[in-house]
Amino acid sequence: MRRREFISLLGGAAAWPLVAHGQQRAKVWRIGLISGGSRASTFDVVAAFPQGMRDLGYVEGNDFIMEWRFAEGNYERIPGFAAELVQSSIDVFVLATGAAIRPVQQATSIIPIVMGYSTDPVGNGFVASLARPGGNTTGLASSGDDTSPKQVELLTTIVPNLSRIGFLVNSGNPNSSTVLTSVQAAARLAGLVVVPVEGRNRVEIEGSFARFSDQQVGAIMVGADATLLLQRRRIAELALQNRLPSMFVNREYVEAGGLMSYGENIKEFFRRAATFVDKIFKGAKPGDLPIEQPTKFNLTINRKTADALGLTIPPQLYIFADEVIE
Repeated sequence: MRRREFISLLGGAAAWPLVAHGQQRAKVWRIGLISGGSRASTFDVVAAFPQGMRDLGYVEGNDFIMEWRFAEGNYERIPGFAAELVQSSIDVFVLATGAAIRPVQQATSIIPIVMGYSTDPVGNGFVASLARPGGNTTGLASSGDDTSPKQVELLTTIVPNLSRIGFLVNSGNPNSSTVLTSVQAAARLAGLVVVPVEGRNRVEIEGSFARFSDQQVGAIMVGADATLLLQRRRIAELALQNRLPSMFVNREYVEAGGLMSYGENIKEFFRRAATFVDKIFKGAKPGDLPIEQPTKFNLTINRKTADALGLTIPPQLYIFADEVIE
């Protein structure tokens, strides 16, 4: 073999491992997740998303990197988060609060957006339809219209002579009016009056129970909202101190001392969000992926809180409950 041929062959052989290595190296996806709460109060919930990615075979650090942003109840921070993440060229947004949907849509019409949780996305103008969302947005939507009547029914079952229900709501959340309308409609059918009270921060939440007392409500309901979830322990404490039976959408409130919850498993929402991201990574267009809504709702009861309030919970409710916290 001639020297020139040998050198050429040697050079080509030396390049083989580099070529093979280049072919094996996959893209590391960057995912921006925006939560309305704090890391301390919501991470155990939103962590279901990266767990969902791992369940699908993705390895965090090798296949994807998380860019976490926590608003800590201050929704005015969200537009800044959106702009920052767009500028850093993330591959997909995952939104853990409905309050982030509009700001992120305003920040980008190109980067895919997966709603980890939303309320009436069609009515709020976030997507064109549930079957064909269109644009760059898809994900999951709550079924508040299905849960509100059952929540009201459960309260009337366990609270004797209930006529007025207090509803704690955060108007800073753009979805609050939709949720309030659903609750009012359900209460009206049951012949009850709803007393909405503002709870945009801890100070207002503290003061809301004085309003509930003035209005002589017999029980309270709490809207789904990251700011309120952030204050779930204090809300549960105040409800117990004021001897008010409390109803929630998320079991996390009941775990913190609230009486009862009936609604969707929020962790399952974020785990399911991973399936949308997986499809987008494999080439699907977000606007072609139908919005998913839950078909299962969970009943959770805190027996200790019921006993402290002197309430008699019908035995069949304990039997049908998905979880009873002792």
